[in-house]
Amino acid sequence: MKRGITSLTFILSIACLIFGLLGKLSGAEKPLLLKNGNIITVSGDNIAGGDILIQGSKIMKVGKNLAGPPEAEVIDLKGQWVMPGIIDSHSHIALEGDVNEMGDLITGEVDCRDVINPEDINIFYALTGGVTSIHTMHGSGNPIGGRGIVLKMRWGRSAEDLVFKGAPQTSKWALGENPKQTNFSGMGRPRYPKTRMGVEAAIRGEFEKAKDYMRQWDEYARKAKAAEDSKGKIPAPVPPKKDYRLESIADVLKGKLWVRCHAYQSEEMLSIMRLCKEYGVKLVCFEHGLEGYRITNELIKYGVAISTFADFWAYKWEAYNTMPHAAALAAKRGVLVAINSDDAERMRHLFNDAAKTRRFGGLTELEALRTLTINPANIMGIDQWVGTIEAGKDADLAVFNRHPLDPYTVCVMTLVDGKVYFDRAKYLEERKKAEEEKEKKAKEPEKKNGGEA
Repeated sequence: MKRGITSLTFILSIACLIFGLLGKLSGAEKPLLLKNGNIITVSGDNIAGGDILIQGSKIMKVGKNLAGPPEAEVIDLKGQWVMPGIIDSHSHIALEGDVNEMGDLITGEVDCRDVINPEDINIFYALTGGVTSIHTMHGSGNPIGGRGIVLKMRWGRSAEDLVFKGAPQTSKWALGENPKQTNFSGMGRPRYPKTRMGVEAAIRGEFEKAKDYMRQWDEYARKAKAAEDSKGKIPAPVPPKKDYRLESIADVLKGKLWVRCHAYQSEEMLSIMRLCKEYGVKLVCFEHGLEGYRITNELIKYGVAISTFADFWAYKWEAYNTMPHAAALAAKRGVLVAINSDDAERMRHLFNDAAKTRRFGGLTELEALRTLTINPANIMGIDQWVGTIEAGKDADLAVFNRHPLDPYTVCVMTLVDGKVYFDRAKYLEERKKAEEEKEKKAKEPEKKNGGEA
């Protein structure tokens, strides 16, 4: 019996050694314990003087007086405010070149994933404002544009590493002035359509082409199966010609691509919702949707959200009919509302825009913060991973020196997947050292020249 115990002990020791080596080889990281923070969970009550225990990329525990393992790194937040990382549901950063493919009316085949630029400095700037995830997308020059993608702000990583795994891809649509080219036009012959009704007709026409395309491939699959089952008695059919544009439209019809539709006017939004219902298309939200406050009943009926601005309008004719409390009014009526940037500079202070929905629209503190966190997470299909602070979710966090809705607040730290990607104090210290080093090098030639004289 003693010998058996000794053997078992030896085996366990070897197993521990192996697992330890595997841990080192896999780059297993030390736990991280954030202490003494005012935690805004969004999913429940705020926790004053609370702690967050992080292991790897996940939140393990949230509460008060948490004790981490001995090897855990501890960061004392000293009463600073912690909220879920800000999520920007409408962005165009981290992409190389123009985000509009204007070479044709319908360009559903192009894909933003092909032009991710991990060196775009706006990724770092986003982190300085507490932004941890974005939906970056094709522009609004086409009734049906290219595919968008969800990214995490993992500054310094590769293009592939930025991709938010598991997030659904999207199809960018546009209605109104941009696709009908009201305010601009390219060289050559004017492009159809030139009216709002023409824009919708173009989308319907593409749906019918895609339905016919799918029928051809279904028929081919049926004949191919029959030929295979006949064991050579029936010749194999010739497949239809591959059309990548219609493939993308077919994916929209099948629900594989979630539709994000640029629109301003309520009449157009009503019309496209009816069209999507007719074809069974998953229309997730309207981008901008400034007149959405006028059709809240219909938005709720069709289950369509709004990704909009807090107080940015009147920059063109179709963007006039709104007001500073439009987003808040829609949210109060039960519409899923996210406050977005559509601009690299605005992205850095989205928390100020959320505060405006409280100041001008009367949203509660929680309702305002939801427009930057769980609401955009729901719109983007990533709410199972991010948007709230709770055990099991990704450790994407933003730390502020004051309450995030305070007009004088500043983001002091941003974590993505449990890693500190931005630390304002360290960043300023590094900047100071770099400036001192630069001044030192600038003085060296002067000393040298002085010595020679």
